[in-house]
Amino acid sequence: MTNRPPLAVQGLTVAYQKKPVLEDVTFSIPEGKLIGIVGPNGAGKSTLIKSVLGLLPVASGEALLYGKPYREQRKLVGYVPQRESVDWDFPTNALDVVTMGTYGRLGWFQRPGARERNSAMEALEKVGMAEYADRQISQLSGGQQQRIFLARALAQDAKLYFMDEPFVGVDAATEKAIVSLLGALKRDGKTVLVVHHDLSTVAEYFDWVLLLNKTVIDVGPTRDVFTAEKLQRTYGGKLAVLGDGNAAPVLIGTR
Repeated sequence: MTNRPPLAVQGLTVAYQKKPVLEDVTFSIPEGKLIGIVGPNGAGKSTLIKSVLGLLPVASGEALLYGKPYREQRKLVGYVPQRESVDWDFPTNALDVVTMGTYGRLGWFQRPGARERNSAMEALEKVGMAEYADRQISQLSGGQQQRIFLARALAQDAKLYFMDEPFVGVDAATEKAIVSLLGALKRDGKTVLVVHHDLSTVAEYFDWVLLLNKTVIDVGPTRDVFTAEKLQRTYGGKLAVLGDGNAAPVLIGTR
């Protein structure tokens, strides 16, 4: 497993009602990197994650996690979905949600015990939410709810994490907590892919970038990929970029 990349995607094509959303997407990433998935609305960023995780059917191609499809590597993968896709009115508390992240370690007929609850509490502490363990998730703020799902992913103790827009709609304290968590995961040798919209923080948060607009524009170290010229190729005429065309852009804004 150590000789295989955490994620290798080859010729992945996904279509909705026969209309391609992703076309011939091919890339691989090395271990232990924080990777930002960047592109305009409708570029297929969330679709990419969902298709890799088997949540959407693919028309052609494949995605391998450490050399195998997701269904054979579930225990190695943590997933933080978009907050808006979750039913926050479901009657459960924060600790129970985070404990769900430990289910992959258990057999079919095992119930989570003290070990799993302790792991869940440790994850809540890491995201600054231990005092809310007994709080119903519907009573939490948007930023607090996001931290709960981050804690659930942490409780999985995965090697590869996918996070779909974790910074959207959160307060400054939660954003700081997420950045701190990303740094901790990297120090532990984890690999993290994050769908991200705020271009002004890409260079600060990620050491690799995947530029996507239905197909891969470029992927690699941030200093090489996150440039004015390549962003123009990714976003077309929708961006005004101030930069020298080679270095990372100084300022980005919409036209």
